[in-house]
Amino acid sequence: MTRGRSGEIGPQEPQGARPDTPSGRNSGLDAPSGTYRLQLTPPRFGFAEAAALAPYLKDLGVSHVHLSPVLQAAPGSTHGYDVVDHGRISAELGGEDAFTAMVGRFRSQGLRVLLGIVPNHMAFHGPAVESVLADGPKSPYAHWFDVDWDAGGGRLVPPGQGEPNYRRFFDISGLIALRQEDPDVFDATHALIIRLVRDGLVDGLRIDHLDGLTDPRAYLRRLSDRIAPGHDRSDHNASERDPERNASERGPERDTSRTRRWILVEKITARGEELPAGWVCAGTTGYDALGMVGGLFLDPAGERALTEIHARLTGRSTTFAEVERASRRHAAEHTLRPEVDRLHRVLVRARPSDDSGALRDALLELLVAIKVYRAYVVPGAGPSDQALRVLTEAARRCRAPLVPAVVREALYGDPEFVVRFQQVSAPLAAKGVEDTAFYRWSRLSALNEVGGDPARFAVAPAEFHAFCRRVAADWPLTMTTLSTHDTKRQEDVRARLAVLAEIPDAWEAAVTGWRAPSSPLEPDLEQLMWQTLVGAWPITEDRMSGYLLKAMREAKTTTNWITPNKAYEQQVLRHLHTILASRIPYEIARFVARIEPWTRANVLGQKIVQLTMPGVPDLYQGCELVGRALVDPDNRRPVDFGRRRARLARLDDNRAPGGLDDEKLLVTSRALRLRRDRPAWFAPPGPHEPLTAVGPAADHVVAFRRGRALTLATRLPATLERRGGWASTLLAPHDGRWRDVLTGYVHEGPQLDLAAVLDRLPVALLVPEGAV
Repeated sequence: MTRGRSGEIGPQEPQGARPDTPSGRNSGLDAPSGTYRLQLTPPRFGFAEAAALAPYLKDLGVSHVHLSPVLQAAPGSTHGYDVVDHGRISAELGGEDAFTAMVGRFRSQGLRVLLGIVPNHMAFHGPAVESVLADGPKSPYAHWFDVDWDAGGGRLVPPGQGEPNYRRFFDISGLIALRQEDPDVFDATHALIIRLVRDGLVDGLRIDHLDGLTDPRAYLRRLSDRIAPGHDRSDHNASERDPERNASERGPERDTSRTRRWILVEKITARGEELPAGWVCAGTTGYDALGMVGGLFLDPAGERALTEIHARLTGRSTTFAEVERASRRHAAEHTLRPEVDRLHRVLVRARPSDDSGALRDALLELLVAIKVYRAYVVPGAGPSDQALRVLTEAARRCRAPLVPAVVREALYGDPEFVVRFQQVSAPLAAKGVEDTAFYRWSRLSALNEVGGDPARFAVAPAEFHAFCRRVAADWPLTMTTLSTHDTKRQEDVRARLAVLAEIPDAWEAAVTGWRAPSSPLEPDLEQLMWQTLVGAWPITEDRMSGYLLKAMREAKTTTNWITPNKAYEQQVLRHLHTILASRIPYEIARFVARIEPWTRANVLGQKIVQLTMPGVPDLYQGCELVGRALVDPDNRRPVDFGRRRARLARLDDNRAPGGLDDEKLLVTSRALRLRRDRPAWFAPPGPHEPLTAVGPAADHVVAFRRGRALTLATRLPATLERRGGWASTLLAPHDGRWRDVLTGYVHEGPQLDLAAVLDRLPVALLVPEGAV
């Protein structure tokens, strides 16, 4: 039974918010309920502009503002990941006084700060680099950087003046890696960050590219010790005297303690991969959750059809595994050639009796065959079971005779080789797969996402619930996300593309009608183009041209970033212009309108699941409304916060949603507020309890309980519509009256009729009447 609308949750003061003390210090880790990522971009969006958003972010319902890096970056930097001075806060963003004022503004609204930091690398610019350029190994900063002095003739070779002889961030020669394993380097590059944390200006840290460091486990221990409340330097020195013994004795550390700060690591995990034992952190930045949630809204029945359509439209039946292998090989032989050459030289020194060419063949094969970023072997500590499994399984996929010897070296050999092998395997995974293979294979580009596996088509509800139970038990303060500054496309592009798995025949008919026999595009690039046009529609020609240019250069087949094929690129962009000047855009708009009701269900469904599942939801700037941006720089365009404030105010005035933007904002704000205002329902040690519907359409709802709140989301909506809707499908949580905080309607238990509960929106967030 359904009763009438009884109002909605409006903005409320966060319950249990941490009061400011005179020193501003946080006495412990208050469980975060939700974060909002802001991309600080000088000069248009600095600390003052961020501070002005404090009332809006409080009303939205988050507990933390998630900031991109704030240290002094290279001149002209638009992102902050290219630091030049670790001892200063960015002058272009406003300087330290403006930063402190911004934090004070956040504090006045009950908001805390999660700050991104970049320990792995810095810009090839500034006093430290200039000193090493001038004085070589005699420079007082020479130990900061991982330089192959022999390869450079005793000097640091600048970008563009020869083959780089220093460890880089991926293949970017303008970013030089830092040796954080050296305590002096750590202290010099972290002193300001540690002060900000210990002074109470920063409440948590997001660690960028941890996999590039020599020993991620030791780094996390050192960082955690230094920022812990009550830290004593003598204790810190004692723990560093034998960090490996201490780490092995501690075992796995799922850090939910109130005595430690909130630390999250940017880490891509493969299917079945666990964070290594001994990592002192609360979890990752959420790419594993992104894949789980997205897969939940994909129809597994569409996999075969889309695979066959991809083969017909491209004229080839290549599997993703084949594309991935070729792309990894390309990265090893070209993109990361300096790093592989250096690793090979270390291997030859370690095994002088073996043929150098045979060793190189084995090394390349093994690097290409590894399915994770790195094995986390610490020299002298012995490999973990997971490390043994990773390298053993990779070796089985290899044929070169010396692969077993290289595996032994990677597990037990020369310490320099053990470390460098992992520092090469990590960027090889990123550049070979995410930045190459993902642009070469376009069966369904919604799956070609950071942390994802395009060969893994869908996620069953049982698998999703098992994942959530593990998160709730082991990593309850890990992050969940659907969009980041690094994702290949924003969440609602993927939500629309997911519909294609339910209507493969209609998709093939549409593309067949649009494509021209004279298209100059490579087949997979053309399929990527059509999927992107539909997924991001409406999109301007400028945005689409920028995306296509990046996509074809990342694929590195006909053109690339280093030696671009300008003639081919111009052909592609002219073809795009011809398409957008024809009647095809009208046909794309009609196709998009036809599938929009199903897109709506996916947009709202994946959002409410991400916001209420175990873990701490992160919201990328602007994605409280429909987010259809593409890969950077498209996803770093200015956000119209005035528009969002006005829409939220109308919803809080009990105005009905005026479209999908409003509906997504309603779902986002109400779910975030519920998490903030009822922390006992969502924060540790709250469990994840799956709920099972009964009836003919039971497979079309994903439902679970968090505390006293029930989440319901429609899945596979096109198929649900074809089968006639919910019919008599029921959910039986238990007796009582349940109020939907999204619509205000009250539903009578013990059995809830899904046709009634999901009549106005394809999602629901139910709480016992009177509980909020």
